[in-house]
Amino acid sequence: MRSSIVLPGLVAATALMASTASAETLRLLTWGSYAPEELIQKFEEKYPDITVEVTFSNNEEMIAKLRATGGAGFDLAQPSHDRIYAAQLEYDIYKPLDLSQINTDMMSPVHLEAVKANTTIDGNVYGVPHQWGTTGLMADVTQAPDVNGWEDLCDPAYQGKTSMRLKRTILLATAFSMGEDPFALYSDLDKYQELLDKVADELIACKENIKAYWQGGDDLSAMMLSGEIVAAETWDSTAYKLYDQNQNIVFIPPETGALTWIDTFAIPAKGKADDAAYKWINFVLEPENITIMSASTGAIAAVNGGADLLPEDKKAAVNAAFTQADIDNLKFFANIPPGVEDMEGKTLEKIKAATGG
Repeated sequence: MRSSIVLPGLVAATALMASTASAETLRLLTWGSYAPEELIQKFEEKYPDITVEVTFSNNEEMIAKLRATGGAGFDLAQPSHDRIYAAQLEYDIYKPLDLSQINTDMMSPVHLEAVKANTTIDGNVYGVPHQWGTTGLMADVTQAPDVNGWEDLCDPAYQGKTSMRLKRTILLATAFSMGEDPFALYSDLDKYQELLDKVADELIACKENIKAYWQGGDDLSAMMLSGEIVAAETWDSTAYKLYDQNQNIVFIPPETGALTWIDTFAIPAKGKADDAAYKWINFVLEPENITIMSASTGAIAAVNGGADLLPEDKKAAVNAAFTQADIDNLKFFANIPPGVEDMEGKTLEKIKAATGG
């Protein structure tokens, strides 16, 4: 009798230990809105042996974190498509993807091939697309009806009423507004440095126009909704969210072309949960999960019919923002050669020092 009571307890304890031992943790290194709690709960319900841990980051921080550890500490990262090639060549922080484990048939061929072209090294592919969008302008058209180019953020008519983010995107945008193609100069870093110096002068001269330099979508949204600013550099997804609250606030593709990014999935070199990582990638490609994700990010999934899977309010905002001519004029980010990020980083530090940004 004694053994018949103890034995089930031992069996249960052994089963619990086995279950605990087999459990995986999927450590995501991703953008602020790319792991909504609703999706995490759905994923953990579907895969009860996997627990998801999320670290929110951005392109620069992702590279820095993975560089510092040699690609350890995370199992799945989401850098933009132009931030993988040079980082991999310099720091060897990612491992090749096994495309046979990814439902690539779900992905938009244009975006899939674009990312593969940007992230293939020695025949190995290091990234696949997740969501895409653009960086452009946002304005309250009742207060700033003439905004249609990057240079308008520095128009004296809007002194103290505009905002921008002191990251590399505004360097590229300002270069385009000056009639230059920064991507064309990546092959000649001396000339690119000359361009960066000119861009820095332009942005330093613009400081009186800037109410504040935004750090993330929340502080940018607060300034726009309160009327503290009337125009800003923005991610289109932020503008789409605000359009739902105030249809006077619209996304404006700059006349030189909105800068276009594709955020990806990439597996860090020393990740320990590849199987869980592939399960997450395929999970968020499922149509009902795409809609949940796009509701969180405001961006369009890089899948077939991605725009049709947007929440209804986001569809209206996209239609209000883009004409076909705007789409034809998109400027896709080019691969960043080794050394360019350091140059741009020093330029940004120069601007911050001169503006208090």
